[in-house]
Amino acid sequence: MTETRLYQTIAARIQGMIESGEYPPGSRLPGERDLAERLGVSRVTIREAEIALEAQGWISIRTGSGVYVLNRPGEDDRALRTVSAFDLTAARSVIEGEAAALAAAHITDEDLAELEELIVAMSDPYAGDDASLAADRRFHLTIARISGNPLIEHMVELIWRIRGEAPQVKDVYAKVCQHDWSDRSDEHSAVLRALRRRDPAAARQAMRDHFRHLFEAMLEKTEAEALAEVRRRTEANRERFLLTTRA
Repeated sequence: MTETRLYQTIAARIQGMIESGEYPPGSRLPGERDLAERLGVSRVTIREAEIALEAQGWISIRTGSGVYVLNRPGEDDRALRTVSAFDLTAARSVIEGEAAALAAAHITDEDLAELEELIVAMSDPYAGDDASLAADRRFHLTIARISGNPLIEHMVELIWRIRGEAPQVKDVYAKVCQHDWSDRSDEHSAVLRALRRRDPAAARQAMRDHFRHLFEAMLEKTEAEALAEVRRRTEANRERFLLTTRA
């Protein structure tokens, strides 16, 4: 069994514990050492499994606090999964822009250090897409938490669940985000600089600029795919027509 398959297997086992009710929403998972002993694997494997589970929206890894089980989406949440990637991104620009503005008003030096560590993690070329995505998710959820508004924090958590579970959203985001973390980290760094200045207006604008760039990348990607499909169909029709006329 490869290391990659091992952490996926362990992630599935931890997910099973959560689904069984052993660790209900809001509860804290045991530490890495305890889980490693219980499941018979290394702490590194536990850490990789938790990163994967966080990316899927099962848990939240809070630096210096622990790993907490998140609420899973209910029926109303599932209905929201029909939204498009463009609808979701537009909503993120509004909600997370305000979250950044609120966070700038009372962010601490410890918060800033945590956000800086997450930017480093998401741009690590050796981390892999799962780890980078998990760091990206934690960056946005951390800002939502720092905003001090529990409803905003809940809405951002819901947004990330939709992002990770709705196929039509997940596929589009994967095409424009994965393997392109350097651009994303630059945009996150602009948000961090505004937060460091404790400037709500600048933080709001930096976060909205981040989503504007993402929106533009999504448009370019979908347009390119649409043009490629038109060319494919045109070529198929041309070949079919030429074969017919030759006969």
